[in-house]
Amino acid sequence: MIELTQLKRHEKSLESALTLALPFDKRKKSRQRAQTNCGRDVGIFMPRGTVLEQGDLLSDENGTTVLVEAAPEALSIATADDALLLMRAAYHLGNRHMPLQIEKHRLLYQEDYVLDDMLRGLGLSVSNAQEPFSPENGAYSSGGRGHHHD
Repeated sequence: MIELTQLKRHEKSLESALTLALPFDKRKKSRQRAQTNCGRDVGIFMPRGTVLEQGDLLSDENGTTVLVEAAPEALSIATADDALLLMRAAYHLGNRHMPLQIEKHRLLYQEDYVLDDMLRGLGLSVSNAQEPFSPENGAYSSGGRGHHHD
C-alpha cells in the first residue's frame, strides 16, 4: 500500500500515472484507505481538517505521486437567471450549512429532495445530475481561496 502523506495544491506541470477519484465526502477525510483508478491501494494521511481538491497531488516519501480528481456524484442543481433569486437560495442553503458549489447561473449541492422542494418554492428550477462536486471552502478555511466558476 502506498502511504500518501504529502500534499501539493494544484500542481499543473506534473502529469501523474496514478489518479484517485473521490467524492466530496471522501475528500474531507484526513485518514482513509482508497484505491487509485488502476486498482492500487493507497492510504491517505493528511493533517486533520484538510480537504482535498480537484487537481491536488498527493505523494509518499519515495516520490510516488497521485492526482486527486473530484468523482461524479449525485447532485442537485438549482438554476435561475435572476441573480437576486440565486443569492436568496444561497442564503437559505448556507443557513443549513450545506456545502455549496457556486457558479454564475447555478448552485450545486449534494442531492437532497427536501432542499430541492424548498428552492422550487422560492422560484428556482432544480434538476439532478451526476457531476464532480467542488464546493466553496469556508471563508475561514486555511486555504483562504474560493472557487471561481463561470
